[in-house]
Amino acid sequence: MNVLAIDSSNVVMGVAITKGDTVLGELITNSKKNHSVRLMLAIEQLFIDAGIKPEEIDRIAVAEGPGSYTGVRIGVTIAKTMAWAMKKELVGLSSLEILAQNGLYFNGYLCPLFDARRGQVYTGLYRSNSTEVQAIESDRLILLTDWLAQLQSLDQPILFLGNDLALHWDRIQAFLGRQAVRARYTENNPRPSTLAFLAQKYPPVEAHAFTPRYLQLAEAEAKWLAKQEQKGQENGSLHTKSDD
Repeated sequence: MNVLAIDSSNVVMGVAITKGDTVLGELITNSKKNHSVRLMLAIEQLFIDAGIKPEEIDRIAVAEGPGSYTGVRIGVTIAKTMAWAMKKELVGLSSLEILAQNGLYFNGYLCPLFDARRGQVYTGLYRSNSTEVQAIESDRLILLTDWLAQLQSLDQPILFLGNDLALHWDRIQAFLGRQAVRARYTENNPRPSTLAFLAQKYPPVEAHAFTPRYLQLAEAEAKWLAKQEQKGQENGSLHTKSDD
């Protein structure tokens, strides 16, 4: 099976093409530059470098989130459009699950983490049996302090992974001490080739029905909903006064 993998869900942007268990090509950048401008160019260049034509792809895999609202939307939109236009299978996978694969040989728990601002993180809890990584706790958006309080009850070391660890490491250590293990810098970037291999194990989804996994509303959407709710409350108050 030939798989094109796309991940623009966070600062790291990556694309890969695999054939069975072989990586034909992989491109990873760790930059805050605009993914909307660079992602399609990277995909086009990757096809050239890998020596494979777009029509030879069997399946498209995409990191569905959580992560950057804009980044997730860009990757999912491109993946859905390509899958629909080329009539290819589509698979979406958790961005946190992809990152957790970097701890495949760690003897303990795996905690991938993305910063979500305002003291919150996107995270989940995984564990490896040295052949595969499995979810123990579902991905979530949670206050870091609340999450760390839950992790204190675990009886084994916890490997934390992610490029945002520097923002939270002092607090993590304050809660967990030596129980917390910090991933090496080479383990903090999700790999699109890993996404491609994982995607071969999952059934495809219908492209039109596929939606990103944000775990929270975008700030603009949240503000709009809050305004609508406020208007509804004000209208309700006006009707009550007129009835009186």
